Amino acid sequence: MMATTQQPSTKQDILQHLLERGQATAQELADSLDISPQAVRRHLKDLEAEDLIEYQTVQVGMGRPQHVYKLSRKGRDRFPDSHGKFAVSLLDTLAETMGYDQVNTILRKQWERKGIDYRSRVGSGSLSDRVAKLVELRKAEGYMAEYYPVESNNSFMFTEHNCAIADVAETFPSVCGHELEMFSLVLPDCTVERTHWLINGEHRCGYLITKLGTRG
Repeated sequence: MMATTQQPSTKQDILQHLLERGQATAQELADSLDISPQAVRRHLKDLEAEDLIEYQTVQVGMGRPQHVYKLSRKGRDRFPDSHGKFAVSLLDTLAETMGYDQVNTILRKQWERKGIDYRSRVGSGSLSDRVAKLVELRKAEGYMAEYYPVESNNSFMFTEHNCAIADVAETFPSVCGHELEMFSLVLPDCTVERTHWLINGEHRCGYLITKLGTRG
């Protein structure tokens, strides 16, 4: 009897954890919620069947690939995103009052400020170190981010499997262009090219980061 009353709240706890952390493995969820990995996997299977979560298979070190879970769009919709909706509403009002071009200028300025902040926090180490720090900064803001080297240490694939500002990006897709410009500002000695785009229906936003002067 106890188990049946706990199940809905445990599933809700899993969804809440994924909302707050952005992503987690079954073991991380088990540790955080203080329940067995087997119980977590049963709940994850149910939540996946309801299309509330999805996962990516990630290789961690030399061990077996792990499933890293995150909320699906349907799962995120279970939580009222007052911040995202307020941001879109505010931008809509500004566009009506000031014009779309003016709003676009404001958004570009905001991303420039963010890029300058990121650049100071990323530092001036090797490209590998800087991309790793950038990934951690994005994770702290709710992005399911990762990176891996391409063609030795001169190029990296930087990937975000979700969009922390999805509501804004769908209404004002220009922010995606500003994001690309921001990454170029953070890594001034590199070219940054978008290879995948969530807004286009792909499963991730992908960027190829290449150190200048290293292409053949």
